[in-house]
Amino acid sequence: MADADVFEQARPRLLGLAYRMLGTVSDAEDIVQEAWLRWERSTATPERPEAWLTTVTTRLALDQLRSAQRRRELYVGPWLPEPVTTDPAPEQIAIMSESLTLGFLTVLDALSPVERAVFLLADVFAVAYADIAVTVDRSEVACRQIASRARRRLRDARPYAQSGQRPLSGSGAQWQLVETFTVALAAGDIRSALSCLAPDAVLVSDGGAGRHAARRPVLGAGRIVRLLANLSKRGLSAGYAIAPAVINRTPGLVFSLDGTADLVAAFEITGGQLQRIWLINNPDKLTHLDVAVPFS
Repeated sequence: MADADVFEQARPRLLGLAYRMLGTVSDAEDIVQEAWLRWERSTATPERPEAWLTTVTTRLALDQLRSAQRRRELYVGPWLPEPVTTDPAPEQIAIMSESLTLGFLTVLDALSPVERAVFLLADVFAVAYADIAVTVDRSEVACRQIASRARRRLRDARPYAQSGQRPLSGSGAQWQLVETFTVALAAGDIRSALSCLAPDAVLVSDGGAGRHAARRPVLGAGRIVRLLANLSKRGLSAGYAIAPAVINRTPGLVFSLDGTADLVAAFEITGGQLQRIWLINNPDKLTHLDVAVPFS
């Protein structure tokens, strides 16, 4: 029988891979559970257990992602990944940290399922191309070409990130910026709120079919401030409790009503200004905020 300790040691990595592939915690957990069942049923421990588990998890996630993409075509408004609370990441794992941000996960949707798998395995999880080729049933040369194409597509999808300024995971200055912005909105101080935003800032909100949300991204600092100032007034009258939280390794806020999370905001900061704001108020996506998800 396969060694349970080996699997448990690999579980955070497998869960992190599945979440980055699918963008939903529950689906990632189901994938890893299925990988465990296959591991448990195996008659002997593979020579390279981590490679075996990575291959199984990736293939399961690929099948699930193809099905999920069809469902997302019918989704009302922009689709965002499920937000999760995470611990701040040390600088030595900055690449792993950035690959968990909502901005990065959303940009990954520009890739095909196979491109997404190859890129994540090669650039985030440092899997050898020979192993990636076996996992996705392509040649090693083809996998290198797929990874190169995926990198170009990601650069094109995030032109503002080409300056070399990598979004960080919550320095003191960043939290101060978020606080200044939030307080300014609550006080109706439009000028101070605008000073916190990059001129070309973008806000994306995800409410699904049952919640009111902007059906398209909101572009530009002025439009974003006007929208959020109105939402802030409604939130104050509704009696939201607001708590800071590290959301997908970036500064964020959780807005709760009667102890239940009702809205999550995450902020991507570059050059000392808010560049991207992500609002998730689809209640189906706010069920994993109580406990930090233990994945790499």
